[in-house]
Amino acid sequence: MNPSLALATVIVDELIRHGVTDVVLCPGSRSAPFAYAVHEADRDGRLRLHVRVDERSAAFTALGLAKVSRVPVPVITTSGTAVANLYPAVLEASQASVPMVVITADRPAELRGTGANQTTDQVKLFGRATRWFHETATPERRVGQNGTWRSLVGRAIAESRGLPSGDPGPVHLNIPLRDPLVPTDDGEPWPEGLDGREQGQPWLALRAPHSHPPAVTGPGIAPVPRTLVILGDLPDPAQGGELAELAAAAGWPMLAEPFGRYHRGRVSPHGPLMLGAYDWLDEHRPERVLIGGRLTLSRDVNRLLQHPDVTVEVVTPLTSWADAVHVVRRVHDWADIERSHSAVAGCVDRSWAAAWRKAASGIGVAADAVVDGSWPSGLSVAATVAHNLPAGGGLYIGSSNSVRDLDLGRDPQRIARDVVSVANRGLAGIDGVVSSAVGMALSRPGQANVALMGDLTFLHDANGLLIGPHEPVPDLTIVVVNDDGGGIFGTLEQGRAELSDALERVFSTPTGTRIADLCAAHDVEHERVTHRDRLVERIMTPSPGLHVVEVPIPRDNQRDLRQQLKDAAAAALA
Repeated sequence: MNPSLALATVIVDELIRHGVTDVVLCPGSRSAPFAYAVHEADRDGRLRLHVRVDERSAAFTALGLAKVSRVPVPVITTSGTAVANLYPAVLEASQASVPMVVITADRPAELRGTGANQTTDQVKLFGRATRWFHETATPERRVGQNGTWRSLVGRAIAESRGLPSGDPGPVHLNIPLRDPLVPTDDGEPWPEGLDGREQGQPWLALRAPHSHPPAVTGPGIAPVPRTLVILGDLPDPAQGGELAELAAAAGWPMLAEPFGRYHRGRVSPHGPLMLGAYDWLDEHRPERVLIGGRLTLSRDVNRLLQHPDVTVEVVTPLTSWADAVHVVRRVHDWADIERSHSAVAGCVDRSWAAAWRKAASGIGVAADAVVDGSWPSGLSVAATVAHNLPAGGGLYIGSSNSVRDLDLGRDPQRIARDVVSVANRGLAGIDGVVSSAVGMALSRPGQANVALMGDLTFLHDANGLLIGPHEPVPDLTIVVVNDDGGGIFGTLEQGRAELSDALERVFSTPTGTRIADLCAAHDVEHERVTHRDRLVERIMTPSPGLHVVEVPIPRDNQRDLRQQLKDAAAAALA
């Protein structure tokens, strides 16, 4: 065995010992030792290998695999621009606290700065976006490396999971390798044993997540009677349920962005519309807003948080917290949720909470009528998808209009139990959504998985459909809401009538792409759906494998439709 293959074999074995179940690999020469090592591990049933020809797609696939499972997923590439193509997913994983292990092969020191082919400076290429960076020594035929390599893997896994006291996120291992890069049989025995610990144990024993004491200790969450709980995007989709339990114990009303694992009946429907009914809100304003996760969708949320009579508190499972408008007064550790149940039980102002429940019911009826009557629209497609997912289904949500349509159009009480919905909200980009959704579906084989996105988001990551004939195929239905362009800009400042001259070309950016032909080129089943009943059928009874359902909608009425929703909400509360 040559040094490069010895290192790769040991690292892959130790990753498996730390619970890694999936690896995403891109083809390349310098990374060939890792290709042989993961191929052998896949053949032996020790892990599941996913090969991708596009590094950006590969990285987002790894991100999607880890998004719900929370198990670190390595992505392996060769040197040069291959590494740079990982950057968007690394940034998203960093902001969204998704565990990922980036393993990049590199040239040895003697080839750097010499003009050698496919050689660039990969050292700390991702800067502060990674939780940890390490470059190994170039492996050699000598003793004393097995323990070093295995210990290194343990440190990488720990850092990616945020252990013992940090935040989960991506780590980067840069590994210089010398020729030979393929298996060789020179007859010379390796100078030391390359075995790991006995009985398949990892070299480094890691503490389980959340088993450490809270970073912040204090009086816990106070029983403020008029408290509104708002859930945003949390690293672990299951975490929202813990804060929902506290809100239920206290009797506090709760609003939620469309992320997490939903508990029916605990989240008010059409939450952004309640916060946008300013006259009603002025009469029923909370004393305190208690936030869990990052809030990224509604400007009316920020308007409420900035009111001088509202105290803003945050509960965080991380070492950091979001405070984009600089109003947070108190930060609670996540452990405060469990230990505050008895203190806040039944503390709500009952008449105030009853007013919130009555308002939510009235808005729900009025908004549902507008959404249901707007077919075909982004709002009605989003609501149809969310309300018809089977129990335990998975939903990956695209950015721009799709996530906002879902936020406005869904009624959480009509969503089946244990549906988990996630999105790339770390940086909220449209890149990599197809690949991320594929990754999520691969982590949930045999279950109902749906991705909801617009046509530009779909086209931006069309390489996510590039799944070779030897690769695991996700059980995923991608619903593409096709308004031929960036419809979100028509709902923003750029959509004002006096600015219409520039809107179509430089903001809406229509492409005219025939999605059916694109799917045919990838041998992916495509169906164009124009009737709601057919979309319901596709969502409720999904077929195994990868499918694309295209729903065409008009782009020119989206601003007016959202205004109709606001008017309906205001009328319901009048």
